[in-house]
Amino acid sequence: MNLIQTSFGFSSTAAEVAAGIDLSGRRAVVTGAASGLGVETARALAATGAEVTLAVRDLEAGERAAKDISATTGSTALRVVPLDLTDPASVAAFTAEWDGPLHILVNNAGVMASPETYTPQGWELQFATNHLGHFALATGLHDALAADGAARIVVVSSSGHQISPVVFDDVNFAFRPYDPWLAYGQSKTANVLFAVEATRRWAADGITANALMPGGIFTNLQRHTNGRGSGTTPPELMKSVEQGAATSVLLATAPLLEGIGGRYFADCNEAATIDRRGDAPPLQGVARYALDPANAVRLWDLSESLVAS
Repeated sequence: MNLIQTSFGFSSTAAEVAAGIDLSGRRAVVTGAASGLGVETARALAATGAEVTLAVRDLEAGERAAKDISATTGSTALRVVPLDLTDPASVAAFTAEWDGPLHILVNNAGVMASPETYTPQGWELQFATNHLGHFALATGLHDALAADGAARIVVVSSSGHQISPVVFDDVNFAFRPYDPWLAYGQSKTANVLFAVEATRRWAADGITANALMPGGIFTNLQRHTNGRGSGTTPPELMKSVEQGAATSVLLATAPLLEGIGGRYFADCNEAATIDRRGDAPPLQGVARYALDPANAVRLWDLSESLVAS
């Protein structure tokens, strides 16, 4: 299978990727759209003419973001709706409120390397936020996505997935010492596996899902790491927020990706599969275990059982 390559790359911005795309009459949801990559992803989608829903924890911050997006794009088709991915009731309320088809779902919100924290359900916070909340959101919006007939799910993962596979027997660190980076890596692997299985499972509905590494960007995501992230990214590989949102926007809008799913992208191009860390340049490559179909099925079954309990 040939890797998908585009004319865009490391330095491309979200606006450049979306230029010339017309999504008038289409509807998109972007989680975590009150700041960082989410704002720039929502801005680029709004500029294409799409109706964009900003799904946010902080409504005031969301409203400020919507006003800024409207001022820069001229779009008035913007909604701000509360969503707390760690609260099943909030996710259920969001999906119940949705009416009509949905063309694009961007699972963008996330946390990185947070201190050991558990939700009331006993879920480790990063697994709950980065994966389980988005899993519940996507499955809850399945009928809306299916109604579109060619819907896309965009899943913001990370090269951090190479830190850890999903440890199925102990996703919540009940038996192993908590490590914030192992927890982050596990949740980001889960993001890729979700894209693999959603594409397979929902193929008949015309729904595709792809995962991506946005690059090294300084945003609120690094709030638990003194603004440094992992601290290992070379300065020359750091991106602006506008550049960081480019791959998300590409997966949401590019005609080239119509009907394509279950893949992982970085710098606006499909990444090569690797078997060991270090087999690809920094921030590149996707671990084979993150694309493994058996792992993807196992994660889906586990996720269903957790969110149903």
